[in-house]
This record gives sequence, C-alpha cells and structure tokens, in this order.
Amino acid sequence: MNTLLIDIETYSDENLPKCGVHRYVESPAFRVLLFAYSCDFRPACVVDVASGEPIPDEIRRAISDPSVTKIAHNATFELTCLSKFFGAELDETQWEDTMVWAARLGFPAQLATLGDVLGLEKEKLKTGTALIRYFSCPDKNGQQRLPSADADKWNAFKEYCLRDVDSEVEVAAKLQEKMDVPEWERRLQLLDYQINKRGVGIDTGFVRNAIRFAEINKEELTAEAKRITGLENPNSVAQLKAWIHERTGMKLDSLNKKALEDLNVKFMPRAVQRMLEIRRSLGKTSIAKYEAMLNCVCGDGRVRGLTQYYGAAQTGRWAGRLVQLQNLPQNHLESLDYARQLVAEGDYETFSFLYEDVLGTLSELIRTAFVPAVGRCFIVCDFSAIEARVIAWLAGERWVLDTFINGGDIYCATASRMFGVPVEKHGRNAELRQKGKIATLALGYQGGVGALKAMGGERMGLGEEEMKRIVRLWRDTNAHIVRLWALVERTVKSVLRSGRSVTINRGVTYYTRHGVLFAKLPSGRSIAYPRARLTEVNGEECITYERMNQETHKWEKAETYGGKLTENLVQAIARDILAVVLLREQEQGYDVVFHVHDETITEVPESVSQQNVEALFGAPIDWAPGLPLKGASYTGQYYFKD
Repeated sequence: MNTLLIDIETYSDENLPKCGVHRYVESPAFRVLLFAYSCDFRPACVVDVASGEPIPDEIRRAISDPSVTKIAHNATFELTCLSKFFGAELDETQWEDTMVWAARLGFPAQLATLGDVLGLEKEKLKTGTALIRYFSCPDKNGQQRLPSADADKWNAFKEYCLRDVDSEVEVAAKLQEKMDVPEWERRLQLLDYQINKRGVGIDTGFVRNAIRFAEINKEELTAEAKRITGLENPNSVAQLKAWIHERTGMKLDSLNKKALEDLNVKFMPRAVQRMLEIRRSLGKTSIAKYEAMLNCVCGDGRVRGLTQYYGAAQTGRWAGRLVQLQNLPQNHLESLDYARQLVAEGDYETFSFLYEDVLGTLSELIRTAFVPAVGRCFIVCDFSAIEARVIAWLAGERWVLDTFINGGDIYCATASRMFGVPVEKHGRNAELRQKGKIATLALGYQGGVGALKAMGGERMGLGEEEMKRIVRLWRDTNAHIVRLWALVERTVKSVLRSGRSVTINRGVTYYTRHGVLFAKLPSGRSIAYPRARLTEVNGEECITYERMNQETHKWEKAETYGGKLTENLVQAIARDILAVVLLREQEQGYDVVFHVHDETITEVPESVSQQNVEALFGAPIDWAPGLPLKGASYTGQYYFKD
C-alpha cells in the first residue's frame, strides 16, 4: 500500500462550526461513527464503527506507517479526530490534504462545490447535510441518535460516507499531477498545523466579565432609547426611521454602520443625536467575538484552529476562523491597561463611569483577551508598510525604496513629491501627510477616486476635484508602479493568447498548464487563476477566470485587470515574506501562537529579547535581493495593537 484515502463521520454534543475541531473532540461524548477508506485509489470500503465493526489491522498499521501517504479532504479534521480515537498523536508529516491542493490551484475548498466544478463522476451526495444533522448532532433532548434509530437513514449515511471517499479519490487523481509546490511551502503547511494545534491562551475571567458588562450596558441603552423615543421597540429600523423623520424631516434610506458614519448630525436635535449614538453603540457586532472565544476555548484555557492555511485562493494568504482574527478592532485608548484591569476585576460601576461608550471600549479591549502562559510573555512583531515596500521593489520605484532604506516616513515622502514642498510629520506642511498616506494606501493597485472614497477620503473633507488631483499627482509620482499595471496586464493577455510563458520584473513568470493560468513568484511558489481566458466584454478584450465569490459563496466567472493582478502579486509576495519569518521563528525554537496579516504573536520565556524577533523580520531574503524590510515589536502580557 502506498496511499490511504480516509473520510470519517463523527458525533459530538459540541457545535463544530462554532467551537472548532479541537474543542469538538474534547467532549466526553465524542465518537467516530463511520470510517471509510480507499487503498491506492481502489473502490472505497466503510467500517461501521458505531455498530461495533473493527477497523482492519492492515488499515490500523497503515495509519502509523510512514511509507504510506494518508490523504483526506480537510485533513486537520481527520488528524485531530483520529488522534483522539486511537489515543495517540498521528504524524501530520505523513498526511496530504486535497482541500489544500484545490486551494493552491484556485479551486473551491468545499468538497461538494469542488466536485461540481471539476465535473466528478461520483460527486458528493447532496443528502449529507440532513444525515449529519440526524446522526452527528444531538437530538432536541440532547441525546445521540444511534444507528438503530432509523436503519434506512443509517444505511444512507454509510453510502454518503463511501461516496465522499470516492469523490476524494477522483479529486486526488485530477489535482495531484497539477501540484508544483516548493519544499519550503510544504514545511510551512506543517508549521501551520502545529501553530493551530498549539493555540493561544484566553483570559476567560476577563472575557466573561466583558460579556456581562456588554449585557448590562445594552439593557441600559435600550431602556434609555425607549425613554428618548417613546417607541415600543427602538431597535426596529422602520419605527426609528419614522421617529427621526418626524423630528428632522429627513428620510433616511438606511441606518447601517456606513450610513450612520456618513450622517451629519451636527444640526439635529440633541435627542436625535443621542439616539443615533445609542444606535451606533448597539450595532457594534465586534462584541460577539467575546462569545466566540468562550465557544471555542479548550479545557486548558487555549483556543485552537484560529487560522486557515491558504484561505485566500489568489494570494495564498491565511483566512481567519472561529474568532476571526483578521478583522479585530484596533485599540486607541491611552488608558488601555487600566480599562482592561477594571474589566478583569469586574468593576462595571467604575468602568461605565470612566468610559461613556462602554461597548466601544469593550470592542477596543478584545485583543487583550489573548494572553501568554504563566511565566511567559508575548513578543508581537509586524512589518512596517510591507505592501508599499513590495510594490516598489517589484516595480523598481527607486525613490520609494530609498525612502525606506534611509528610514524615512513614506507618507511624508509621498506627499512631498506629490505637492513639491517639504512635508514633516510634526513640522512643515504636516497637514499634507494625511493626503500622502491615503494616496499610498488607496492607489497602489490602479484605484482612482472610488478607492480614495472607500479609504475615507470624503470623511477627511476631500472633495471630488481634490481627489482627482490626488490620483493624478500620485500616479505622476509613481510612474514605475503605473507602468507595472500595464506590463502585468499586457503579459497575461500575451500568455493567454500564445500559451508561451513570459518572465517580467523580479523573475515573476506567467504560464499556463492544465487550463490554469499561473504566476510563479520570486519565492518559487505559484498562484493560480483557474480557467483563465480572454473574453470580449462590451466590445473590449478582458481577462476572465473562475473563482469563489466570497459574498455569495458561488463559483462564478470574474474579470480582472492589471491593477488587480498586481495586487495579487504584491499580497502573495508579502505572504511569502511572512512565511519566511514564521519558518525562521520555528528554527529559533520560538512558539508562534497566531499571526494576523503581516504580524506574528510569539509566546516565549520572559528572558527572550524582542530584538531577537525583530532581527528575523529585518534579515535579507535570498529570493528578494534589495528589498528593504523592517520589523517593529513590543513585549507584553496581553495582545494589543501598539
């Protein structure tokens, strides 16, 4: 036997999507129900574990045999569940993951959708969701339904599990030959498994107090809203709109977060202003992250499985899971430590007296719920302006690189070149720095006025004509980046027409294989655009490919262009730079507990200096000669945004 494909069905009284697999298997109620497998891509077999059937000895031996490659779709689930089932930690280096294979090629992660896209002969059965709900989840009384509860459904469940393996056999056969993965990327995948398995500590007492504070404050705000408006349900959008119209004459289309941010309340009656403040506070969904932490915290006080390796198809970046670390609110409180202490002590009276916006302050404290183990500390380090550095390096925008090499402020330097005057952060023409900043952040990927608006240009007081001027000045100042957009688009169109590979700046190479457009990065990794082709749209030749729409969760055709392709390159290269640092930290014996965007959070003995980690961020990378990198760090007993 060379390969063993595995799919299992399980039971637990924990809610898997909310709690994650690590807490899921901790439950005393956890069981493996069905164990389906295929040896060397032969027809699948299923073992009815729940009915007492034993897993064959040959298969048990193969699971621990390093010469046999184990394959599963979302292998972390099988690895974690089977480690618990067998009572011994399985070796992740012996496993491959068809979900990761699909992601690397830009295809959907979910097996059912992947089957549709690949046109499998034996697609995943659509009946699975109902059967999983019936046998893998507790009934309304909290009890497990046994196979004897419904023999016909149980047989259908076994057939569903078998079909999953048959589908995975087809997926593996279709995708395996398309794999072109550098050795370091495989090491990164295995490191990701270890980081998620290691997890990070949660201050559960602090979290529970934060939830209690939020509940008290919501009750207080709702009572105040009723007093102000006289409405039976001031949370009703229709009732509140009518109340505001009655007092101001304004007909509001929406009361969502963006609409409230854009609303000029200065000349409204004080009662309306206060009601809108309450509405903003009650709308802070980030508070739900405290509940998410308690949902997934394991018995040892750590949460695990917070990141999804290769969660973003066109870049290979990680995606957030469970607590969703990728969109944590920032903290701006000067008295962060004291505010956190009040919550930890459960002193709501003092907290609400000092911080009028209770829910907003609790939102700023979310990061601080993550804590190191006793006797250890966090070293948090991130890259400074990583995307601005990478795009300048890729495009050959020399003045930007020189600014970073010389330790300059990129926003001041940008504004100075745009407006032709010296700009200092706290000195001459300091007011222009903000324009340099928004231009740098918004315009690097061929964005225009719309990109400036999305970045908050209107809230800065910028008018339409001023934003047009900023776009023109920034592009004049960054001519090499502008040329890069055109070069990338022209290259991709050439490759799609001719089928021949083309290499551009910094060794980036576009090529096609198996109906997929690839961009090979300086690191040796490739990013993928499935079924890319040239398509006529409104009389123009456009680049299209297929992808998963992150909002509708449907597989669809999408258009792309030079600026967007450049963004993919830059973010993918930045991701690979973070990967280099993660591997360096592993080599030094440092325990990364999670990472967010361009930042690592590392749990180390208090004797370790933060300069040691910063040095790993700033050290040259052999495949990125001339790219100036810099890390900035802090040491602390909880996580926050410095």
